[in-house]
Amino acid sequence: MTKVAVLSDTHDQVAHLQAAVDYCNEKGVRTLIHCGDLISPFMLKRLTQLNGEVHLIFGNNMGDRRLLDLCESQFHNITHHGTFADIELYGKKIGAVHYPVRARELALDGRFDIICYGHNHTHHVEHIGKTIVLNPGQMLGEKPDTGFVILDCKSMSIQRIVLDSYMFRDQIAVNSGAETPLDSFL
Repeated sequence: MTKVAVLSDTHDQVAHLQAAVDYCNEKGVRTLIHCGDLISPFMLKRLTQLNGEVHLIFGNNMGDRRLLDLCESQFHNITHHGTFADIELYGKKIGAVHYPVRARELALDGRFDIICYGHNHTHHVEHIGKTIVLNPGQMLGEKPDTGFVILDCKSMSIQRIVLDSYMFRDQIAVNSGAETPLDSFL
């Protein structure tokens, strides 16, 4: 399979990341690139559940710098590339950065087939010269289009995967527990 999941800006949303990893495992996607703002080390446990390799970079919300150490010592299917990844996958030269400006600079350089980025939480695809510049959008849940992209390196096509999760819905279900007398806590 020549498909790569591209995610960004999960911002500690465990359920969203788990949904993406589960989807990839179900569909046989064996490579995942995360373009930054994963945030906390506890998120690595979700990424390591991918049945394949994970490439991870820092974003602007670096969270705990221990991510790098943990990837090397505990999570062997995750490679942390620092702030920039330069990867060869399925015959394609792929770069990953967090910032849109840096992505465009790298695309103008012409060394990459694909540049993946995040930061502005907006799904976007464009060609700059011979390079495809791809923002998979946000996984935070701040917008109704929460999701990620599956990139097929053979057909050079993408599929946008949207999660049915939005943190600012007009209505939020509230469930109440049974009323408990305070003297029962004595």
